[in-house]
Amino acid sequence: MDNLQAVIFGIVEGITEFLPISSTGHLMLTGHVMGLPQTSFLKSFEIVIQFGAILSVVALYWRSLLVNWEIMKRIAVAFIPTGILGLTLYKIIKKYLLASTTVVLWSLLLGGIFLIVFELLHKEKDDAEDDLSKIPYRTSIFIGLFQSIAMIPGVSRSASTIVGGLILGLKRKTIVEFSFLLAVPTMLAATGLDLLKNFNQFSVDQVQFLAIGFVVSFFAALAGIKYLLSFIKNHTFIPFGIYRIILVVVFWFVMYR
Repeated sequence: MDNLQAVIFGIVEGITEFLPISSTGHLMLTGHVMGLPQTSFLKSFEIVIQFGAILSVVALYWRSLLVNWEIMKRIAVAFIPTGILGLTLYKIIKKYLLASTTVVLWSLLLGGIFLIVFELLHKEKDDAEDDLSKIPYRTSIFIGLFQSIAMIPGVSRSASTIVGGLILGLKRKTIVEFSFLLAVPTMLAATGLDLLKNFNQFSVDQVQFLAIGFVVSFFAALAGIKYLLSFIKNHTFIPFGIYRIILVVVFWFVMYR
């Protein structure tokens, strides 16, 4: 890896983190296109720079995170399933799932089809919950379970939590913002766990690449968040489902032509 590649990874991560198209999947495919092997460092790099993107949520929603205790309690409850499963399955996820381009492509494809079908069938109820501080704790737990599905690379943490929230009766803007906030403890835990296990193995150059990707992803994610909030006012997620399918078809064509 070099500095330019670290910048590219940061841009890809920041733009895709909060869109329902899987930032992890895009990072893995980006590494494949660049010809970078899925080394332990690259897997750690992909995890750490995601936290850079997540910090953009803190910058934009710090009042909800630090002041509104009712919202914080619901975020904490929603994090429990992912925290338990992530800690339990860490080695399997990093060793096997984060090394499989095939898993990513199938997840992107099936997830894209599911998004399209879901949006065609889903009808938001008039009494859908629109207050983050009043989301039932039981609903928060289930949203956390939906998020856990995204431990499979290519599924998309954003897509799984948003679709889960819509199924559970939340308004679109409400679950999108809840998904933003839930990303903070989720990626803080994932980054902290990975750094704890691997930081002493990084070289000085690798730490520099981590820093570059981290900072770039933060600023790119600010744009990504604002774009998604604007997009959902008048659109469904069908375009993202179509994009996922096209991406897989193009990638398969390039790989196996």
